[in-house]
Amino acid sequence: MSDTPAAAAALDAATRTELEAAAFRRLVAHLQTRTDVQNIDLMNLAGFCRNCLGNWYLDAAQQRGLPLTKEESRVAVYGMPYEEWKARHQSEASPEQKAAFKGPGQH
Repeated sequence: MSDTPAAAAALDAATRTELEAAAFRRLVAHLQTRTDVQNIDLMNLAGFCRNCLGNWYLDAAQQRGLPLTKEESRVAVYGMPYEEWKARHQSEASPEQKAAFKGPGQH
């Protein structure tokens, strides 16, 4: 027996892909508006951050043979170049945030 709800199971692959893409775009848009949420907060709470999303985006492009760079994938997630986002929005991590951070291996 599948754990997939009947309505979701009935979706064809193209529709499911469209819905997943829409959810991803909404997540990215949400993260672009929530610049107060730092990547270390995301890593500590969820085990992934904006950089992870950019890397996953890049991985997907590379799997399809598309010529995308790491910087371009980050622009797709951040809505601007990563260095610009850092200068505008990234603050120094607190000692508590640093202590809670388990490092790149956690995701």
